[in-house]
Amino acid sequence: MPTPEAAASGEPVPARRKTRYRRRLRSRIILSFLMLGLFLSAFIAAATFIIQNRVESRVIADALVKNNNLFADGFYRNPNAIGIPFEKIQGRQFSTAKLDKVPVEWRDLADGVYELHSTDPDGSERIYKLAVRKDPKYWFFLAYDIAEERESQNQLKMALFVVVGLLTLLSLVVGWWAASRVMSPVSELAQRLRESGRSAQPEALASHFPDDEVGQLASALDDYAARLTEVVQRDREFNADVSHELRTPLAVIKGAVELLLSRPDIDDKTRARLQRIQRAEQQCTDLISALLLLSRNERGHGAADVARIAEQLLDAHRAQLGGKPLLLQLDGERGLVVDAPEAAVAVALGNLIGNAVKYTAQGEVVVALLPDAVEVVDSGPGLTPEDAARLFERGYRGTHAEHSQGGGIGLSIVRRLCALYGWEVRVMPGDEHGVVARLTFASAASPSAGNPAR
Repeated sequence: MPTPEAAASGEPVPARRKTRYRRRLRSRIILSFLMLGLFLSAFIAAATFIIQNRVESRVIADALVKNNNLFADGFYRNPNAIGIPFEKIQGRQFSTAKLDKVPVEWRDLADGVYELHSTDPDGSERIYKLAVRKDPKYWFFLAYDIAEERESQNQLKMALFVVVGLLTLLSLVVGWWAASRVMSPVSELAQRLRESGRSAQPEALASHFPDDEVGQLASALDDYAARLTEVVQRDREFNADVSHELRTPLAVIKGAVELLLSRPDIDDKTRARLQRIQRAEQQCTDLISALLLLSRNERGHGAADVARIAEQLLDAHRAQLGGKPLLLQLDGERGLVVDAPEAAVAVALGNLIGNAVKYTAQGEVVVALLPDAVEVVDSGPGLTPEDAARLFERGYRGTHAEHSQGGGIGLSIVRRLCALYGWEVRVMPGDEHGVVARLTFASAASPSAGNPAR
């Protein structure tokens, strides 16, 4: 759950979702070829090694059993024979009456073929297969030296490792080439799409590509760009028309109110009502100017005196307090100037002050001027965790709103203005009670320092 400070910083809180690392499509194609080549070559090499080893072992075992049987049959036919001495095969027979002469590692072996390791007197290791046949009177053993076979297996293993490495490298090269060929049209489409955004009218993309998958994507992007351009154009025209049409009656209202206020024969009650109309007209004018800037997504420039704007806003709210026991005051040093239209600063600061006045039943609302920011501190009921998490959502009204008027879009407009001008807005619980709203300006200067924002 987001903390109140993080949620109140003016930025929308994104929904939590499981994050996954996504490689680029080109890298995924290359990696796919690489893994395919590696696993396929490794599988073929391992299968070749295992099959060769098993076939060789099976052939040697069958040959040993056959030769051991021939050795036993020959001994029974001619007991005086001295055995079968060969270069790699050695046959020995032992009488069951003299089993003490049988090598220790052979005594407990049953009939069959075994692979044994032994050490010669000179310290060299010997690997051999032993065929065993135990008859009631004689035991026959036939040993086959497999050192050369083991050496050939090691050489085969090294050769297979080299082949796997070469095939993997070849797969990497093929994957790199294939990815370049496959991704070249996509990269070209992305480049053309970036360049097309520099003009008011998007450039047609489909004409630069053949009628394949990339061409279909380009055609779909052309259609989307055309519809989006039409929507943006209609939105701009609507905003310009609404701004112009609203400014005209507001100008009429402003002139009529100023004319009525200049008359010396009006009573105080009527004058107060006219001044209220005048403040409402100014507020509407500022709001229209700010919304027009937001709709166009362009920064206006100016030299807005924050202290003067804050005083005007506080005076406007004092006139509307009625009998509400609330003290509105301005603290801090004057001279903070912001490079922005007065309308933008008035709308942003006015929403913060308006919320503080609205939700504070009694006590005080203090607007504190800082070197590069302004704070609005109230003595109201404070913030609940739910309010802190959703305060800047469009249409959200706090838990203390009850039956107060408002559509819940004021702080949303403040957040959008801050995003446009690079400002920062934070709404935090007070030290003991109430709420502290801070509006920090990205570029501010004091006229006394000789560097006013322009």
